[in-house]
Amino acid sequence: MPVWCLRMNAPTPSPAGGDDARFHSYQPRQGHGLPHDPFNAIVGPRPIGWISTQNAAGALNLAPYSFFNAFNYVPPIVGFASIGAKDTLANVQATGEFVWNLATRDLAETMNQTCAAVPPEVDEFTLAGLTPLASSLVAPPRVAESPVGFECRCTQILQLQGADGVQVPTWLVLGEVVAIHIDRAQLKDGIYDTASAGHILRAGGPADYFTVGPEQLFKMYRPR
Repeated sequence: MPVWCLRMNAPTPSPAGGDDARFHSYQPRQGHGLPHDPFNAIVGPRPIGWISTQNAAGALNLAPYSFFNAFNYVPPIVGFASIGAKDTLANVQATGEFVWNLATRDLAETMNQTCAAVPPEVDEFTLAGLTPLASSLVAPPRVAESPVGFECRCTQILQLQGADGVQVPTWLVLGEVVAIHIDRAQLKDGIYDTASAGHILRAGGPADYFTVGPEQLFKMYRPR
């Protein structure tokens, strides 16, 4: 058995000094003992995976995902986690394609409408009053109102599992970004201006979000 497995199964030593009083400590499988699970609030704020897909028959779907991020630079790979087997996952499994659309502060309320639990035949573009914009390399459309879109081809779909090896009903969907579309208004001297684009990010709690603006920007270069 690897050493790390032995350490994982070993009892947790008691903190030294007065740390027992300082820290709220818990094992997630035994409950957090707080009014709301803090995990999402700590690992946050997170970029939102606003994912458009279509099924094999061409019916459109648009939904935001709280667990989304970039995982590789060259080739660019992004991914999102579907907690439960939802329509988006089924569509990617069937077609191998999806589009990520940037959610901004101006689009926050509209994006939130696409969270609605509706049957698979309901088109969230229509539900939220959004405009499908044809992609260049994949079948699912982009959100025309969004300033950035990534066209993606699925590379892997992984069902997650716990440390005990038991699978959980969550699937990580990874895709190579094969085409990128950026509103020219967001390019300042040819550089994408994250600080002024109005990104929104998901935090913890049932309704917490954050924005990104120039006041949060600071620069720090790597040591040479």
